This record gives sequence, C-alpha cells and structure tokens, in this order.
Amino acid sequence: MFDLRGQLSRTREIVLGIAGAATLIALWWLLAEMLAVPALDYRAPNLDDPALQGLNRDSLLRADSIHFANARQVGKIYKILPTPLQVVQAYPELAKEDKLAKHTFHSVWLNLKGYFWAILLSLIVGGLIGFIPLFNGLFAKPVDALRYLPISALTGLFMLWFGLGDGMKVAFLAFGILVYMIPVIVQRIREVEDVHLHTSYTLGAGNWQTMRSVYLPSVFSKFIEDLRVLTAISWTYIIIAEILNNTGGLGSLIYWLARRDKTDKVFAVLLLIIAIGILQDRLFVYLDKRLFPHKYYKTRAEGLKEVQTGIYIALGIFALAVLLPLFVSIPGDLLLQGAGLVVLAAVGLILMGELKLRKNLQPV
Repeated sequence: MFDLRGQLSRTREIVLGIAGAATLIALWWLLAEMLAVPALDYRAPNLDDPALQGLNRDSLLRADSIHFANARQVGKIYKILPTPLQVVQAYPELAKEDKLAKHTFHSVWLNLKGYFWAILLSLIVGGLIGFIPLFNGLFAKPVDALRYLPISALTGLFMLWFGLGDGMKVAFLAFGILVYMIPVIVQRIREVEDVHLHTSYTLGAGNWQTMRSVYLPSVFSKFIEDLRVLTAISWTYIIIAEILNNTGGLGSLIYWLARRDKTDKVFAVLLLIIAIGILQDRLFVYLDKRLFPHKYYKTRAEGLKEVQTGIYIALGIFALAVLLPLFVSIPGDLLLQGAGLVVLAAVGLILMGELKLRKNLQPV
C-alpha cells in the first residue's frame, strides 16, 4: 500500500475510502466541539423592571455580574462551525422553509445554460483558430492571454452590460468557462495524430470527410474530459453571480443564510453543491464511455446504438430548450411538458440499450 503508484485491490479501495471519509467527519466534529462556546442560562437584566428602579449603575453591574457568575451551562453554541449532525438536521428545514429545491433547480439550470453557450462558442471560435491559419495568426495569442483575466473582477462590467437578471449570470458563467475552453479546443485540434490524417487522405477523403471522420471524434473524445475539470470552475462563477444578484439560486440562498448566522444551513447548501458537482462529473464520465466507446471497450456491442440515440435526443431537447425562447415565445409550462415527454422517451431508449449492453459489452 506504500509503493509509488501502487495499485489497491477493489476491497482495500472501498475500505480505505470509507475509513478516510469517517476520519474527515471525526476531525470536523472534533473541531466543531473545540470552537463551540457554552450556552448559559443567563439573561441580561431588563432595565425597565420596576424592581430595578432606584438602583444605581454600580449596583446594577454588581447584580448582573453575580447573576452571570451563577449561570448554569445548558448547552453549546456552534456559531463558527456546526457539527456534521447539525448540518444533516438542517436539510428538512431548508427544504420546507427556504425552498431548497427551487433554488437548486434555478442554479443547475443556469449552470447548464452557461455550459451550453460556452461549449457552442468555444467550438466555433476554437475551430476557426485551430483549423484556419489566418485566424490562428490573428487571434491565437490574444485569446490565449484571456485566461489570465481575473474573472471575478469583471462582475461589475457584466452587470452594466447585461443587467441584473439571469442573463447576466449565464453570460458571466459562459465567459468564465469560455476563456479556458477556446485554448483547449485549439490544443486538441493540434494533437490529432498525423497518422490518422495521412490514412484519411490516402483513402481519398476530402477536407469535410477528414473533419467528420478524424478531427471531430478525436477532439470531442478528449474535450469531454476537459469539461469535467471545468465543472468546479463553473460552480464557482455561478455562485459569485448569484451572490451579487440575490434573485434566487444557491448562491443567493447562501448569502441570506450567512447574514442570519445560519451556519448549519450554509454548510448544508455547500455540501449539496459538492454533491451536484460529483453527479455532473459522473455524468460526463458516462457520456464519455457511451459516446466514445473505443476508448474503453474492444467491441461495438448490441445496444450501444440505442444508448447513443437516446443521449443525442436528450442533448438536442436541451439545446432547443435553451435556444427556442430566444426566437419564439412559448409558455413555460407547455415547453416543460413537451420537453419532459421527449426526454422520458429518450431515457427509456437509453435504459433499453443499457440492458442490452450489460450482456454484451466487454471491457478492454
């Protein structure tokens, strides 16, 4: 277990993972107890109490000091750091009183829309710079330099340009991801191996055929791994935007909870964001395995076609849900119902394909 880059068995990996999580929780709990302050059965005297009238200041202070010294400890106050149990117990109240589900859906939807525009624009701009020497010479270095912009310092400009609504949040998030995505797209295009290009040209493929058969599969199969890395960055930017404009979302919820000293609820929301980020990461891993199976499997098994078709349908519906409101006025309920039915059909197709794949797909 101490060899450099050594491999753990599956059983040891699970046991050590559980032990590591338990250790972190225990350290968290211990630190919370150390930072807690005692809660005393003490209340400051009411100066309007008739029994206190006529007493001078020194007498009042002396009586208050005696009362405070004799106060009993009735518990602890975890103002700085709540215990893990308090964080877990905060979720029911968050869901009931603070509308956690509504804020979560709002933030996730903004996050996905920001990702959509960042991916779309980065593919267009990065493709032009990566494929066409003219654009490469003109814009490669300036675009690459954008990565050094302090994105959080641009919030004032985005509020000036896009207002205070959700459009500003989406634009801010998209730009924050975009400045990293464009150089990555250019780099992935350059990394396409010459042997594949020479083979394509030898077989008589034209530019468009080479683009479709060689460049796009190679670029996308690596680009989806880059998207996983940017997931954490995307949540950072969307929370910053929501804190600035308190109109909904998890960032806005965190801001108001912190203002009310609800640290247990703040930690609960933070843990929820981590859980959503992990789910997004797993989703990208799943999409990578199913859309680019050659990286993981040695055969194209039965059922893969159905899974890929279902995924493309779901992604297409998402793209329409983002783009259609820009051109056509559609009632939100009608749009949600129509998209929901098609997505359910796509999920059914994916599940049917997964059942077939479970029997036939062999890992490398």
